[in-house]
Formats: sequence, structure tokens, C-alpha cells
Amino acid sequence: MNKILVPFFFLAFIVNSCKNQVQNEVLVYSNTFESNNLSGINDGSITPYNNTLVLGQYNNGGFTLNLNDLPRHHLITIAFDLYIHDSWDGNNQSPDGPDIWQMLVDGNLYINTSFSNSDCVFCSTQSYPLNFPNNHNAPKKGAFKVDLPGVCYYATNPNGTTLYHIEKTFKHSSNTLILQCLDKLVQTYSPNSKCDESWSVDNIIIKAITL
Repeated sequence: MNKILVPFFFLAFIVNSCKNQVQNEVLVYSNTFESNNLSGINDGSITPYNNTLVLGQYNNGGFTLNLNDLPRHHLITIAFDLYIHDSWDGNNQSPDGPDIWQMLVDGNLYINTSFSNSDCVFCSTQSYPLNFPNNHNAPKKGAFKVDLPGVCYYATNPNGTTLYHIEKTFKHSSNTLILQCLDKLVQTYSPNSKCDESWSVDNIIIKAITL
């Protein structure tokens, strides 16, 4: 699982340098979860949220998506919506944090970050859009939408959920792919951990790119 993470700007340079060389782009997976499709997903759970269906919610857990028989390719792009629900504490230390979220592909760690749902700009910093333990980013930094309702602990808070668009492109050539999304959330004294903080995803898209 340990992996030296490629700096974002370097990865972006590699990807951008390949854009003019792309020969083919094939959609190999797409799921909005509106049809309750959990094919290929382990530990999947679909729940309603804000007039749509999402994969989640998760707390100290996550899901695994297995793809087989991928076409010949050189790069993979993975994109999805990530909902951060309720009282995430970012880089806070015990007993409330840090609250970590991770994305792995084929066992390699591509995202290892923290999120803070605090409404206080100078409170509970987060790592995203950088990797943990960077702690210089304000709560909700890099978010696509911040005015979504919470699901439990922040259910009456109109800003209780934060939406992030996650997208990663990286080298990949295997005909199989294993995508894992999981968390390491800390709520030492919470009587209901999942109500305290959770996460879900939606609109997963995976493309195989040939150069």
C-alpha cells in the first residue's frame, strides 16, 4: 500500500503532454446508482441523499470496484463526485481526528487526504487538495459545492455536506483494475460514529485511454 506519491504538478505535466497524442478514449465504467446497480462492487450500499441515490454512506469502511477485460490502454481516468457529510475534523488530532479519506488503484495509494467540514475558516484545517499531513488549507478548500444539507448530525444544517469533484489520470495498462475508496475517521467519544461523520460517492466514470 505504501507508495511514493507523484507530485500533482508533475503528474499534470505528464497528462497534459499526452493530450495531443490521445488516439482513443473508451468509457469502461459509468454508474449513477439510480438503477441500484452494484455489479462488480464489494461492500456496496446505495442510499438516498438530496433527491438522488448515492453509494454510501460510509464510516470507517468503504467499497471496492473490480473491473475486468479492459481494452488495451496506456492511461486510466477515474472521476466521481465525493460527498463529505457532517462533522469531519480535518487535520485535528485525537480525540476528533485526523479524518482521512483514501483512494487506491490496484493497491497503490493515489489519494491520502483529510477533509474539514467546519464553517470556521480558521478552524480545523484540511489537507485536500494536497495529501495528508499538509495542514495549510482552509476547510472546504477545492470544493465544488458547499451548500448541501447534512445527513444526520448536521441534518438541519444547510451547509452540512460538501461536494468535491475527484478526477485522476495515471499510467495503467493491465486488463483488470481494482478501485478502492475508504476512510480512517476518528470519533473517540461519539455515541454514533456514522451519524457524526460519513461520506458517499456518485457518478463514477472510468475511461481507458490509448496513446
